[in-house]
Amino acid sequence: MSASPPTYPPPSPGLSAVLERNIQVLHQRREREEVEATAEERIADAITRFTGSMTFVYLHLAFFGFWIIANLGWVPGVPRWDPSFVVLAMIASVEAIFLSTFVLISQNRMSEVASKRADLDLQISLLAEHEITKLTALVSSIADHMGVKTDVDSDLDVIKQDVAPEAVLDQIEAKKSSKKPANREQ
Repeated sequence: MSASPPTYPPPSPGLSAVLERNIQVLHQRREREEVEATAEERIADAITRFTGSMTFVYLHLAFFGFWIIANLGWVPGVPRWDPSFVVLAMIASVEAIFLSTFVLISQNRMSEVASKRADLDLQISLLAEHEITKLTALVSSIADHMGVKTDVDSDLDVIKQDVAPEAVLDQIEAKKSSKKPANREQ
């Protein structure tokens, strides 16, 4: 079965000037955020990147594997220094405390960046909704002037109104709170 040709031709090899500019601005913003990061944040990010790598896993396999087999007495000529593995458990516990802290620092930073991007997405969506509302009103006015009737005329009054984001959020929160089960007293 042969594929049908696309409705629109594919884009030319280059990107539009607006897309090129947007990509460049986002790239510059990311670079600026990296430069503005504190030394502690950069260190935490580097440690988190390293600990999330297979190199880290291989080093731990080698280190802990050697520690275990040496302390089981399976390596000839190497005396047992931690036969109960208490020191190994302590090292692993302390390492886990620090690694989880570094991961949380990195996640907090990523969360802040994601929150900024979500705010930007929301602002762009609200602006687009407002512009579409105004365009709908304009096209509706032109259609009325020309005497054009459509199947969606009954919906136009609602579509031509701007959406109040706070009202939408209030409705979402009201629906969520009405679905929460009541606390039972025991």
